[in-house]
Amino acid sequence: MNRSKRAVSKFAEGYNCAQSVLFSFCDDLNLDKDKALKLACGFGAGMGRKEEVCGAVTGGIMVIGAKYGRGENDERKATGTTYVKIRELMEQFSQKHGTYICRKLLNDCELTTEEGQKFYKENDLFNKVCKSCVKSVVEILENII
Repeated sequence: MNRSKRAVSKFAEGYNCAQSVLFSFCDDLNLDKDKALKLACGFGAGMGRKEEVCGAVTGGIMVIGAKYGRGENDERKATGTTYVKIRELMEQFSQKHGTYICRKLLNDCELTTEEGQKFYKENDLFNKVCKSCVKSVVEILENII
């Protein structure tokens, strides 16, 4: 199964967007899958349903950080490389979807309320918006890392 299908499958299992994106790269990055799922858990739905930066994008940022980020014994230039890749991800995602802000992607649906969650379900935003966001982040990552 390719990475984008793996991510969408994980998303369909009930994991959030950030978890699904990061999970799809765990094997490539030698990341423990359970720890990766836990690490990414709070970033779904634009960070704890606050609808800030799309969770799929933040999952992608974690992938880039895991691959290029500055670790304990790395030079500072690793930070610059990481930031360039993150901006590239965010710009390409925004070009494709119009924004990388979750709230705007979901047309101001308020996920922190019961009404907003009901609207999300009734309007099938999971399939109409979020699945394609998860898929496209993985595809963008495959081209830039």
